[in-house]
Amino acid sequence: MDFEVKLLMSEFVTHDVRRIIVTRPDNFRFEPGQGVELAIDTPQLREQGRPFTPTSLNEDLVLEFTIKAYPAHNSVTQALHKLRPGANLLMSEPFGTIHYKGPGVFIAGGAGITPFIAIVRDLARKGNLSNQGMIFSNRTPADIIYEKELRYVFGNELVLTCTESQAPGYKQRRIDKEFLTEHIKDLDQQFYVCGPPGFMEVVNGALQELGVAPDALVFEL
Repeated sequence: MDFEVKLLMSEFVTHDVRRIIVTRPDNFRFEPGQGVELAIDTPQLREQGRPFTPTSLNEDLVLEFTIKAYPAHNSVTQALHKLRPGANLLMSEPFGTIHYKGPGVFIAGGAGITPFIAIVRDLARKGNLSNQGMIFSNRTPADIIYEKELRYVFGNELVLTCTESQAPGYKQRRIDKEFLTEHIKDLDQQFYVCGPPGFMEVVNGALQELGVAPDALVFEL
């Protein structure tokens, strides 16, 4: 690992997602959308690095990560959720293929929203979110990460769908070719896609079937 960082604070943003704030190394910069590898600096865990995406901005004095825990597994994410301020972590240099390439639609499933958060925050800060949209799929409204912030910055260009719950203000459907046809009118733009492997396969496949050029799809390879 390239850097040592210290946990400053940790708080829930949903029932199973925490916002984790760590110290920022001097001169550390990343392209919004890129990830880093994080590991807990203990003998048992320092070799178990996992990829996470900073959700803060380069202008911030600290680094923020938004991390979902998976209690069904004895996972690094669970261990990260249990850390107390002062804990030491190891962090790699940034990497990844997701970055902003121009106006378009962000399509995310669950914790797949995290690579887009820094991009969206950067665009919002610059006033460059006009005519851009987001389609965000979750199981229930309680699972939606940063819902209030997303509603604020996207307004009517945000489509939220919950596959296992019916509630006012949310669709209750999976994102498939039919759903995309109904909610995307302009296919000549960028499409940013992130989520579980099955989700990405369906969404990317549907977009290409609808005529989206392969080089207009931005996702982690």
